Amino acid sequence: MKIVLVAAVALIDADGRVLLAQRPAGKAMAGLWEFPGGKIEPGETPEAALKRELKEELGIDTWESCLAPLSFASHSYEDFHLLMPLFACRKWQGQPQPREGQVLKWAHARDLRDFPMPPADLPLIPVLQDLL
Repeated sequence: MKIVLVAAVALIDADGRVLLAQRPAGKAMAGLWEFPGGKIEPGETPEAALKRELKEELGIDTWESCLAPLSFASHSYEDFHLLMPLFACRKWQGQPQPREGQVLKWAHARDLRDFPMPPADLPLIPVLQDLL
């Protein structure tokens, strides 16, 4: 089974809320909410991938020193296995804007289970709830 390496980030604002992005129509798992991020390209570190993805998807900049490893997900889907490190980030430049047709929502950790998420993201919720 093919392993897909994806990096994700929990952007945490001053009120302790986490940014979620809703997958747009036409993409796999459309309508589900997820933590921002994306595939790690060959030769790219997870931190570099997140910096690139945050710029492309949300129009914000951050620094590798502001990406703190938090947890990871390991989940088998029907045709691939997802390995996804999750980082926490509390400092960035700019205001997150949806640049790829996604809907954005700030959510308190206690409310994360109210958002339908891909199966790989679900085990990350208690980790964030413990942190926040």
